[in-house]
Amino acid sequence: MRHEYVVAATGAVQAEELVCDRIIDYLYNRVREHAPSLVRALASGRVTSLLGFLNFDLPLGARLTGVQRLVERLGIDLGECVEPPAYYTTARRLFERQIRYETVRPMDSSPQAVVSPADARLVMGSLAETSHLFVKEKFFSLDELVGSAWARRFQGGDFAILRLTPEKYHYNHVPVEGEVVDFYELEGLFHSCNPSAVVALATPYSQNRRAITIIDTDVPGGSGCGMVAMIEVAALMIGRIIQRYAPQGYTPHQPMAPGLWLRRGQPKSLFLPGSSVDILLFEPGRMAWREDIVCHQLRRDVDSRFAAWLGRPWVEVEVLVRSTIGWAISKGASSGGEVAAA
Repeated sequence: MRHEYVVAATGAVQAEELVCDRIIDYLYNRVREHAPSLVRALASGRVTSLLGFLNFDLPLGARLTGVQRLVERLGIDLGECVEPPAYYTTARRLFERQIRYETVRPMDSSPQAVVSPADARLVMGSLAETSHLFVKEKFFSLDELVGSAWARRFQGGDFAILRLTPEKYHYNHVPVEGEVVDFYELEGLFHSCNPSAVVALATPYSQNRRAITIIDTDVPGGSGCGMVAMIEVAALMIGRIIQRYAPQGYTPHQPMAPGLWLRRGQPKSLFLPGSSVDILLFEPGRMAWREDIVCHQLRRDVDSRFAAWLGRPWVEVEVLVRSTIGWAISKGASSGGEVAAA
């Protein structure tokens, strides 16, 4: 089955060329049924590190032609990058590239704008049964995803899932302004984030290794949308999520810890190469999504594997890091509905 998505900037429908799609579909839909221990072994840290080395650390050749072929195949714009093209001698360097984000990924100056943490394909949903975006424990179990200490805070709230495909810029940026009140990591496996794997696994994002940052935005100078959880989910060929928060540029970077002030739009962390996922959680009634993105997500003219799985329109929308995905709703204010105009 085809898997299509919508480009937020233009509304155009694009078909995604899923990496190793047939192999992943076979593993998660056939092998998993008969040999679950094999799939578990392939999703282990040791195997994912080996695959990462074989795919990303071997030199691409003495000449620039090796890099150029990969860049052209993946559609990467080296003109956005901080380093010159000659720097990119391995796939890892290419996938861990830094970009001139202040100019090539401009950000809305409004402090209430909640921005995308990544160049990614986005779906938004609600944990409230009264919402037409309600999805009950399909992509994740809330208790398992963040742990019981914080799960109650986000019950009935809203969420965004942002899937990074292998060619994407792999730095995550801060979606809101506020102070870190908690940071911790939960162990797990490294299952693929291919839509076939997501559909085959029950609550898949709750099973992978992940880093959780809880941000209080109801503080002076904050975005004013309550507590926000940013969950960085590791996946196949991503052995680590490196925290590299930088208040300016990319360096110097600071360790993630309670008390740290996070500036909206700044680099926060780095996924090692592969495909991976960011998840944002918001408290009930504190987030209004961009109306055009919600409309694209509910389109019926797009072939989406998630739509077939959920039995309803559910389309990924491609967004750029630091672009507005919604608006903060201050405490006690009325949202006037689930979505806000772009």
